[in-house]
Amino acid sequence: MIGQKIKVLRQKKGYSISQLAAKARVSKSYLSNLENNKKNNPSIIVLSRIAATLGSTVDELVAGEQLEKTMIDEEWMELLEKGVSKGMSKKEFTEFQIYLQYRRDYYDE
Repeated sequence: MIGQKIKVLRQKKGYSISQLAAKARVSKSYLSNLENNKKNNPSIIVLSRIAATLGSTVDELVAGEQLEKTMIDEEWMELLEKGVSKGMSKKEFTEFQIYLQYRRDYYDE
């Protein structure tokens, strides 16, 4: 689980495994094993180095909060903020999503 979070954050930063390993001062093979869930109990020191290099924290790697935040890019955030500033509610966003899905289903048939 932690390995998958590290992999997603690494890719989001545009780092290869080699680049992250060098920047975080951990071996490339250890990082690869961590990402592939062959190692699942990294030390706090290793997690600290990786988290700092990725602009995250150990808590976020363990809890997964940062992973969820990174899934929404800046453009999506701007669209959401614009909708909210224009008075759209969560319910209206949800209804619009349902409407779009209906249109896709209807016109794709």
